[in-house]
Amino acid sequence: MSTPVKSNRSKATQNSGTWTFLTNHSHVLICLTRNPDMVLREVAYEVGITERAVQRIVQELEEAGAIQRIKCGRQNHYRINRKCKLRHDIENHRTLGELLDTIG
Repeated sequence: MSTPVKSNRSKATQNSGTWTFLTNHSHVLICLTRNPDMVLREVAYEVGITERAVQRIVQELEEAGAIQRIKCGRQNHYRINRKCKLRHDIENHRTLGELLDTIG
């Protein structure tokens, strides 16, 4: 008998259909805000995307100045730049901190 393959999609994603209101970038930020020491494999499971996709998103967020990766031994700790302005013209008058506070 074969062992079932564990889905890379979180329970929330499995039950919500094919789209969400927030992007994967937002979902990664929310995970790292809630647990700055979370390993990217766990973030990938929670968001419902591959670990490689999370690595790319984290790199893009670092390059944009939205997060800072701090090496702590063999682990990473992520610091969110809550003063970072949101990027789209519709919301660039708001900060990342305001968005994260709203989502909670």
